[in-house]
Amino acid sequence: MRAIWKGHIRFSLVTIPVRIYNALDSAQAISFNLLTREGHHPVAYEKKDKVTGKVLRNEDIVKGYQYEPGQYVIIEQEDLDKIKLKSTRIIEIEGFVQANEVHPTLYETPYFIGPDGEVAAKTYALLTAALKETGKVGVGRVVLRDRETPVLLNPHEGGILMYKLRYPDELRSIREVPQLIEAKADKEQLKLAKSLIDSMSVKFSSIKLEDHYLVELKKLIKAKIEGREIVSVEEPEPEVVDIMTALKESIARAKQKPMEKAKGKTAEKVSSKTLRRKAG
Repeated sequence: MRAIWKGHIRFSLVTIPVRIYNALDSAQAISFNLLTREGHHPVAYEKKDKVTGKVLRNEDIVKGYQYEPGQYVIIEQEDLDKIKLKSTRIIEIEGFVQANEVHPTLYETPYFIGPDGEVAAKTYALLTAALKETGKVGVGRVVLRDRETPVLLNPHEGGILMYKLRYPDELRSIREVPQLIEAKADKEQLKLAKSLIDSMSVKFSSIKLEDHYLVELKKLIKAKIEGREIVSVEEPEPEVVDIMTALKESIARAKQKPMEKAKGKTAEKVSSKTLRRKAG
């Protein structure tokens, strides 16, 4: 695994040399090239002047911020270079908080943090253990790709996982979502709903999370390469059932599943005993 960043974690007077690694496997993604429909030639990406239609080179293009309709202020690279950030090689921890204080909507890209060298490994392990023992996470900031971003450091399987965070003011209010109602839940319906949730409660690790679209896309590509016919199955729209009926039937179905497994095991025991008797 190749590091994408090298620097230090710093909190108070403690400094730990670390490296940052991508936690996401980009190799899993499938990308397509643009081709012409006739001849299947690669399509070039050209930047053009929308008014004159002239093809532009990179040096012909500048960045402009539209402050009024049709009015732009031009920002050159030299202007951006004048923005001095305190440090581009420090993960500055501002404080430690309870993990549940940071709302899930603020979480963005995950990264792995590892120690940079044998000496750093001991201090790194100490911080990892301290975070785990206290149940706290570190919140701070770092400069990645010339932009400062808030981050969260969380203990993870013997190491430290870093999440880029969104700024709270980037999030819109859920109250803006249409048709949110203030109506209170019916007590009987709520009781059945809680019962259904209890009957379906499992460990997260037991739920198989798989990108079904990626799986089907790979099958499609393979079929195309092999010249086979692609068959699609139309999935019927789910029937809308009365909520009480749906809850009761769902609970009954959930209760039947473990019983069916038990019956299966009992049947196996009976059949094995029968076989032994016959063999004896």
